[in-house]
Amino acid sequence: MRKHLYYLIASMLIITISLNAQTNYNYKKLQRENLGRGVVAIRKDASTVTISWRYLSSDPMDTEFNVYRNGEKITSQPVSTGTLYNDAYTSRNAATYEVRPVVKGKETNHKNGRYTLPANAPTGYIRIPMNKPANGVTPAGDTYTYSPNDASIGDIDGDGEYEIILKWDPSNSHDNAHDGYTGEVLIDCYRLNGEQLWRINLGKNIRAGAHYTQFMVYDLDNDGKAEVVMRTADGSIDGKGNIIGDATADYREPGEMYTPRKKKGDTRTPEPRLRNQGRIFKGKEYLTVFSGMTGEALQSIDYIPQRNELKGWGDNRANRSDRFLACIAYLDGIHPSVVMCRGYYTRTVLAAFNWDGKNLTNSWTFDTNEPGNENFAGQGNHNLRVADIDGDGCDEIVYGSMTVDHNGKGLYSTGMGHGDALHLTQFDPSNPRLQIWACHENKKDGSTFRDAATGKVIFQLPHHTDVGRCMAADID
Repeated sequence: MRKHLYYLIASMLIITISLNAQTNYNYKKLQRENLGRGVVAIRKDASTVTISWRYLSSDPMDTEFNVYRNGEKITSQPVSTGTLYNDAYTSRNAATYEVRPVVKGKETNHKNGRYTLPANAPTGYIRIPMNKPANGVTPAGDTYTYSPNDASIGDIDGDGEYEIILKWDPSNSHDNAHDGYTGEVLIDCYRLNGEQLWRINLGKNIRAGAHYTQFMVYDLDNDGKAEVVMRTADGSIDGKGNIIGDATADYREPGEMYTPRKKKGDTRTPEPRLRNQGRIFKGKEYLTVFSGMTGEALQSIDYIPQRNELKGWGDNRANRSDRFLACIAYLDGIHPSVVMCRGYYTRTVLAAFNWDGKNLTNSWTFDTNEPGNENFAGQGNHNLRVADIDGDGCDEIVYGSMTVDHNGKGLYSTGMGHGDALHLTQFDPSNPRLQIWACHENKKDGSTFRDAATGKVIFQLPHHTDVGRCMAADID
């Protein structure tokens, strides 16, 4: 039985724990993607091509694989120790590789897959052409450019292969803590050959930055084709050119001049400054589900929750109100749901939605403003984790120092507040339950190792500083 050596790292302190990987999750009922073999070939160096492929959950455990190049088998024995093969191939000509499963010594036709390595392929990567957006100009007259940013994947056309959903980030994108106009956020869809299928423009009323746009890509209605779900606003434009909401609305703040207070001991009069320029304090927000195939907006509903009074989120500058997270979770153990989240420093709201191919419906909302949820406020991270932590076959959402049950009820809160990083798995081989390794910024709790289902702290490294990062890794 294999054991893994895990290192839990925070503030340069290290502990070791063995892991004997187990899981209580029942995957049999889940509506899953119908993926193909996913064969990819990349030139490793001048004399070698590396071929990799997927091992599928529908493959028997003892499945082996034969690899063919241009119709001829190149594996003397089936590959049995992984899903990767290095082919001695010096020619710069194109080559078509095929992977065929082998079960009990016989080739099967279960999810065969092939990939053509192009002639004169680059070394070490696949070249995917992209359509870089044109430069833009802000209302203040400043020019900005675009660069590729976050990406996700999904099978948008039902062929069993993934496409890439890519966000273009303008060069003037801002963290929530900073003022300034930003360019418009653009979302593209590409096939692996570089074919661009569509572009969505989120418009002037969605600010650009790391915390503003969490886009979920998944087959939510079990039709074999992934959808894209994200927050939109008045003036967002879908992949077919249709405008969402009011095309004329512009909620960006022009900014106001103010004179900072003098610092103690400073005899000079501070220079006036411009504040809040480019921030968005008001305006309608929507949750939109888009067709993964065309980028068309299929339905838009009011985003839950609306920002409303900014102070309720922790400040009046739309900094803490506009911290967003999102995830896909099997909340009923069968169907995937999208969960959109807002806020983690003070008020926190998680809202679960289902898409049946025609209607986007809100199944539950967890709000720390609701009576009984007060202890869950201010516990969020810059990230979250999804797992069936209590073994009931349904996913829970670990939201920093607190956890929300699959039914939208608060499960527990440790009260240790915000932190930047956390890891969740079964670290301890003597305990079949899942555990969480997390760090905290409260200058007290340092880093903690807790039971995922109950929040009980198993091990702790308290510290009087802000522990901004921690990690866990299977290093052997």
